Amino acid sequence: MSNLASRLRSQLRRVHRPSVDAVFVILLFTTVICGGWLVARHDRAWDVTLAAHNSLSRESVAILQRLDAPLRLTVFAATDSAIANQIKRFLARYVQAVPTLEIYYLDPQRFPEQARDAEVALVGQLLLEYRGRRETLKELSERALSGAIARLTESRSPWLAVIEGHGERALTGTAPTDFGRLGRELKAQGYLARPLDFTLIKEVPDNTRLVLLSTPQVAFFPNEIESLSRYLDRGGNLLWLLDPGDLNGLEPLAAQLGLTLLPGVVVDPAAAQLHLDTPTVAVIADYPPDALGSELTAPALLPGCVAFEATVAPSWTLTSFLATGNQSWNETGRIVAQIDRDELIGEMRGPLPVVLALTRTLPSVGTTAAREQRVVIVGDGDFLGNASLNQHGNRALGLRLLRWLSQEDALLELPAPAAAVAPLALSDIERTLLGAGTLVILPVLFLSIGVMVRWRRGRRR
Repeated sequence: MSNLASRLRSQLRRVHRPSVDAVFVILLFTTVICGGWLVARHDRAWDVTLAAHNSLSRESVAILQRLDAPLRLTVFAATDSAIANQIKRFLARYVQAVPTLEIYYLDPQRFPEQARDAEVALVGQLLLEYRGRRETLKELSERALSGAIARLTESRSPWLAVIEGHGERALTGTAPTDFGRLGRELKAQGYLARPLDFTLIKEVPDNTRLVLLSTPQVAFFPNEIESLSRYLDRGGNLLWLLDPGDLNGLEPLAAQLGLTLLPGVVVDPAAAQLHLDTPTVAVIADYPPDALGSELTAPALLPGCVAFEATVAPSWTLTSFLATGNQSWNETGRIVAQIDRDELIGEMRGPLPVVLALTRTLPSVGTTAAREQRVVIVGDGDFLGNASLNQHGNRALGLRLLRWLSQEDALLELPAPAAAVAPLALSDIERTLLGAGTLVILPVLFLSIGVMVRWRRGRRR
């Protein structure tokens, strides 16, 4: 009997290891198959990059959530080409957010008529179609694609008139103080921005939603000021960008709004903390939690800025304002070497209002319901110029002011322009430590672990 039990235990030992291996293989295959099934039914992705390069921005997700009809994208490139594979990887983020996105690939050489109809000039261009509207995309970036989708979902675009003809900042100009970059930004946002010259057009068109006025170099004529006043009397919205110095004929407009300018130019020590080499930059760092300042975090820089008193005409209401910091003041003297505030000559300590938001309610006329009229006055026009638009929070503040003035809540914010990736710069000590770690420390560590494992196995024998 004991011999039988001994043989049985021997046979069990022989089949034990193969049985365990077989069970392990079965469980492994089962796990792989179940994992593949779960991935196919529940697609999930995680972006572990530091700058989130493989994820859509918050603005793009908000734009895609507004889609209520199929969006069709036609990529004019051969399906098996390298550029098609690159575009496919780029569009994967959009497919992840909108699984119903329709994407088709057409070789423009095989289908020249379709390419000509879509106004395609380069291989790799995209044609977007949504609710009978279409747009050909010439740039492959998240900002460009999301902007095109946002424009296609808009049923109407607000008109914006930029006053020109008196030496003001030009909408399409390339000078550092012009609005060329702002004009392109407005087009991407869905605005219809057009220059308005009172020497050619005597009145502001009725379909104008908003007028942008910057400081003129040549004084306005009385009839031109009257045209602006009539525009305000009709309930038009206005963004007025001032600069220190003479108003050049715009004094009646300031009186109509009850605007009082403080003398001098704003000096703000906070500019030095942002590594600026001039103190004459007004820094807006604290935003009020209202429609004008909510969600704004980056400081806005207003170079050569004039401040205001927080008072307006009786017919208007000061709804909100943006101000500088506590250490700022309005310097009335020359900006040379060391400067300090002189209270005796009227230099006031901050916070100083540099952006005023005015509103008033217009009564209903006939079938037109009562509505709110809005005016924003900024003590600086350079912050929206070509040289300063993309500095810190200037772009975000400018677009927030325009969106609030145009009263277009449906206009969604676009993703910020892609920032250049900062290069990895290592000091001499860091490079030495990195080289020593990879060439000496890690090999010695692995060799020591191997020797230790070999020694312990030898002791067990």
